[in-house]
Formats: sequence, C-alpha cells, structure tokens
Amino acid sequence: MTIREYSHEELAAQPIGAWSGAAYRQVVGALRAQLAVEDLTQPHWWTLNHVAGEPGRWSRATLTERLSTYDDLGIDFDGVFDDLLARGWIVEESGVMTSTEAGEAGRLRARERNLSVHEQMHEGVDPADFVTTINVLRRMVANLGGDGDLPD
Repeated sequence: MTIREYSHEELAAQPIGAWSGAAYRQVVGALRAQLAVEDLTQPHWWTLNHVAGEPGRWSRATLTERLSTYDDLGIDFDGVFDDLLARGWIVEESGVMTSTEAGEAGRLRARERNLSVHEQMHEGVDPADFVTTINVLRRMVANLGGDGDLPD
C-alpha cells in the first residue's frame, strides 16, 4: 500500500490527538474484529493472558483492579469472568482463577489472530521508526502528567 508523501512542515503541523486517535480506532477496531471471530472481547483476551501468564495469582478483585487501567468501555469484569467460567476456559478455586486446556487453546487461537493484525499494521514501517513513535508517544503522555512507563 502506498500513501501520499508530505513535506516535513506539513507533517509537523498535524494535530497529534487526531492522528493518535485515528490510529487507536483502526488498531483497536481491527483487534476487536479478530477477537470477535472467536466470540471474545478485549476484556476476555486480557483476562486469558493475565491468568495464563501468572497462574495462581489472580482473584476477581486483583484482576479487576489490574484490568481496569485498560478499560475504556465501563466493562463488567465479573460478567467477563463468569462467561469464561461458563465456557470452561478458566476455573475458579479458592478464589483464584486458572486457565483450562480449552481456555489456553482459545487464547492461542486469539493470539494468532491478533498477531496477524500486528503484522498488517507493521507493513512498511521500519522497526526503528516504530520504536521512535512509541518513545515520542510515551514522552507526550508523561509531559501531560500520565504514566510514560511501559506496562508491567
């Protein structure tokens, strides 16, 4: 895919909020569309990744607290957890959630779908330019009082 070239001056005058917002909507929209093929939402995905990544760590309360930082939709995390329990993708014992074989298989399928979005997004983007972009956005976030550190 080719995109039109612009002068340095034209690009430097562009509103970062508009472009970062457009990028967010395209990237998140593409990820959500791929997750929907597996009948998952982003909160399902976040839950599966966290539970698989640190087995035995996550209670409903601790995982809700952790995932709330990503939530921009007012998610009912208990509903997400209950859905994954009903599917048999996680189990909850002694207040702690653990992945099942079915849950791990679903997570891996969703991961492959997400990776295809990431590959498409990175087409024609030099890795050094991507790193520069992330660092510029981190600096802007920090300059405006946000957390510019990478997530844990």
